[in-house]
Amino acid sequence: MHAASLFCLLGAAVAPALACGDSDSCYGPQNDVIMTRNVRRQQPDAQNATTQPKAPLEWGQVNFLHTTDTHGWLSGHVKEQNYGGDWGDYVSFVLHMREKARALSVDLLVVDTGDLHDGNGLGDATKPNGVVTNRLFRNIDYDLLTIGNHELYVSEVAYQTFLIQSKAYGERYLTSNVEILNPATGKFEYIGAKYRYFTTEQGLRIMAFGVLFDFTGNSNASRVTKGTDMVKQQWFLDALKQQEPIDLFVVLGHNPARPTQSSSTFDTVFSAIRSARPDIPVQLFGGHTHKRDFAVYDDKATAIESGRYCETLGWVSVSGVNSTSHKGNVQPNGVPNPSRPAVVGGKPNGTVKAYYSSPKARLPSLVYSRRYLDWNRLTFAYHAVGSQDGFGSGFGQHVSKQITQYRKDLNLSTSLGCVPETYCVSCKPFGAPGNIFSVIESALSLTVVNQSRAETARLIVANTGHIRFDLVKGPFSRDDSYIVSPFLNKFVYIPNVPYSIASKVKGTLNNSTMVQKRDGHDDWKPQRPTSHRDDRDRSGERKNTDPIYVIPVGHKRDVSSSSLQSRSAEVCRDPAVTYDHLGKRSYAGGRAIRRQSTELVPGYVTSDDFGTDGDDTPHSPIPAFPQPDYLQARGAFPGDGRDPETVDVIFLDFVQPNVLRALKASGKEYSKDDVLLYMPSEFTSNSYLPAYVESAWKTEDGVCLVGPAKSPATALAT
Repeated sequence: MHAASLFCLLGAAVAPALACGDSDSCYGPQNDVIMTRNVRRQQPDAQNATTQPKAPLEWGQVNFLHTTDTHGWLSGHVKEQNYGGDWGDYVSFVLHMREKARALSVDLLVVDTGDLHDGNGLGDATKPNGVVTNRLFRNIDYDLLTIGNHELYVSEVAYQTFLIQSKAYGERYLTSNVEILNPATGKFEYIGAKYRYFTTEQGLRIMAFGVLFDFTGNSNASRVTKGTDMVKQQWFLDALKQQEPIDLFVVLGHNPARPTQSSSTFDTVFSAIRSARPDIPVQLFGGHTHKRDFAVYDDKATAIESGRYCETLGWVSVSGVNSTSHKGNVQPNGVPNPSRPAVVGGKPNGTVKAYYSSPKARLPSLVYSRRYLDWNRLTFAYHAVGSQDGFGSGFGQHVSKQITQYRKDLNLSTSLGCVPETYCVSCKPFGAPGNIFSVIESALSLTVVNQSRAETARLIVANTGHIRFDLVKGPFSRDDSYIVSPFLNKFVYIPNVPYSIASKVKGTLNNSTMVQKRDGHDDWKPQRPTSHRDDRDRSGERKNTDPIYVIPVGHKRDVSSSSLQSRSAEVCRDPAVTYDHLGKRSYAGGRAIRRQSTELVPGYVTSDDFGTDGDDTPHSPIPAFPQPDYLQARGAFPGDGRDPETVDVIFLDFVQPNVLRALKASGKEYSKDDVLLYMPSEFTSNSYLPAYVESAWKTEDGVCLVGPAKSPATALAT
């Protein structure tokens, strides 16, 4: 489809406007009566959460709910108890929390930092990607949003974002450094607003920006201005120096929250703001690395990153923002309040209440709280105080019913086979029982076969990054095929490579540093093996690998495209994925606690600049083992154990440059002209696992009699 016709088609589909005493006393006694309670699920095939958060949220002068990197997971994790909530549950939660904020006379801003596409059947099973999930996403009336790199790989998706998503949110959709070619004018224009200056309900005056990291893998329909160039542009300088008062800067970005991470441009933007406005608080919201993280920039600036895949909902509260126009409460009564100064390792300030005499009094300095909420209905019911019985709004229930119908229409629950046990990406050593890559090698060997060369010995090389999620015990559905491996990489090959050369390729790849830059510049050099995986962001740069997370970084996708054509790929790592949780709630005055579990179970264990108490529900850590960057399967080898003289070397098209380099380093040089298509173009890296499941794990009557009886993480830990 030509750009102009696509522009017209999407333009016709533009959606209408959006639908509708002391700190200890706040947490109550620790020996209350325990009662058991379950909270209903809304997706029919989802599991219920069984444990609650540890304590109520701290409410401040201005509060934020933060989502990022949802990647289409709006139906929730139907096989995981921790994350069984769906988008309808979140819609209900936001409505309840906004009502509470108004009752407390404080501000609540709901923000998102991009990457709505790629990673779940609800989003990926439509053409273009995201037709359904974008529509569902817009049921949240966000205050501020920005774009992610997954909105830019494919031109169709970029135009969908430009013509529908950004228009639905208007000035709230911020793309300070991202433009798109408007086919109607032949000129580049910003996908959203460059900035937003607005006044909150309680009178705070905010200047907001939305900044994407220095991404270079976009199609030529869009362009991204580097952060170092953006902060020099006149519009940005004018926004910083405007005459209207600014009480708070908010910087949204699909950008790592931690400024020391190599791919983050937050430090550049923050430094420019701080240089112009040294005394104004700055609150940053990041994304992209799929982590839970909270970073302190200075005594008036912090940043949060709130995970991925509708597993985490971020919460930040701030008190002490000086404003001559503010009319609300600074530290509202009847709820816990933020009490930590912005100091690395900062502890709650027990003397903070001595500095104010009423909820409206100013604080001597800014104080903060942060929390990472597990994404489930029980969490939402717990924090939406007073609504555990009959939780939900009619609007939220309607959204959940829409999700159920969309899943049915897309056949996402159709079972292709029955997975006999859970296989995880990193909770088991490579090659050990329960590690997913042993299954992947078997699946590649069995299904990636060109029938005209079926008798020719073959080595199949694949990067482990094309596997995005665990393979969970129980029915393997069409949805699972997108969840585990959503990418559309083609299988290509070089025929008749001497085995003495081909046999070295995997080892060379795993013992090398190969940085495939998206601007076309590639760096490669031999490197000795290390005990850690080589974590890189989508720009190809090495990520910060400071060991501040128990949950390791796993794999993400990266794609380059030309014009309106693109191909899928991935180079980045995501954290391990299957968790359960434990929590409790205490009420002042000895009221009953509802608690569903008495032991910590595996899940997120986060350490950030404020310490180790940020997880809303305590967990025990999940084992995390290093995995190689590449694996290898083989087929049609001589039955007598001899090595073949030559083999077909088969690989995913995305890693072609690296494979060619590895072959050269192993003793023989090949070029891209030697690379041929091995499997039909429609048989991609998204195809072979379903084919394997149907062959190896097919059920006779279509009924799967195993799992998931409990959370995959719990199963793996027992």
